[in-house]
Amino acid sequence: MPYLTTRDGTRLHYDDWGDGRPVVLLGAAMADARMWEFQAPFLAGNGLRCVTYDRRGSGRSDRPWTGYDYDTLAGDLADLLDHLDLRDAVLVGYAVGGGECVQYLSRYGGERVSGLALVASTTPYLLRAPDNPDGLDLALFEQVEQAIKTDRAAWLSALTWPFFAGPEPDPENPPISPQLANWLVGMCLNTSPRAGIEIYRTLMTTDQRAQTAAVRVPTLVIHGTADLGAPYPLCAPRTVELIPDSRLITYEGAAHGLFATHADRLNADLLAFVKE
Repeated sequence: MPYLTTRDGTRLHYDDWGDGRPVVLLGAAMADARMWEFQAPFLAGNGLRCVTYDRRGSGRSDRPWTGYDYDTLAGDLADLLDHLDLRDAVLVGYAVGGGECVQYLSRYGGERVSGLALVASTTPYLLRAPDNPDGLDLALFEQVEQAIKTDRAAWLSALTWPFFAGPEPDPENPPISPQLANWLVGMCLNTSPRAGIEIYRTLMTTDQRAQTAAVRVPTLVIHGTADLGAPYPLCAPRTVELIPDSRLITYEGAAHGLFATHADRLNADLLAFVKE
């Protein structure tokens, strides 16, 4: 299996499939590269070079105690791009992965990257503050931290249906199969508890408004209106307002887990954007 060693000695596992313009996929807080099961083979099979990797603390990568802040995570991405010598790449950031991409572009610029897709991204700022009064209360992160420490398997299982179905899940009409849900929960349980807590702390408390405004590559924002993990009004329109060359595709009624629930539509939108 291919690995790279980052600047602080952390070994990251990655997959590198296909040929063509590079597309690098960054995923959810507690998932690993396998979450892109519906996107990576599709993109690689349509004339693109698709790169996915397990974030530090997850999957087959090392599980260090530290390094879950955006600067370190962006440094990991920079090391991957350098290691593979990728150029004219498109970054696809899902949820906290969007924050990693924005942090990367604000720090390292567009020498290697010429496009950005933000899917259900947590940018630009989730936390309630005097100048962000509609944000989420810090108590929400404290509840997540306690749930991870107490019984994260139960917490992840309870989170599954709102994650994929939104605020009013219908048990009689699940958006994905129970088997797929269980597989994804198992994947998240493979992330270290420390990484899970610290990444949630990063995505919840980091103000990325300045970094988002610094993005200078064409950007596609894709977001569902029923997203509870990255609430639509708090994230999608504000991200588009901050990035000069950006546009928004809204998935009406879609929840946070649209990489699975809306896989075909997402694949088509990403492919069209990368091929522009």
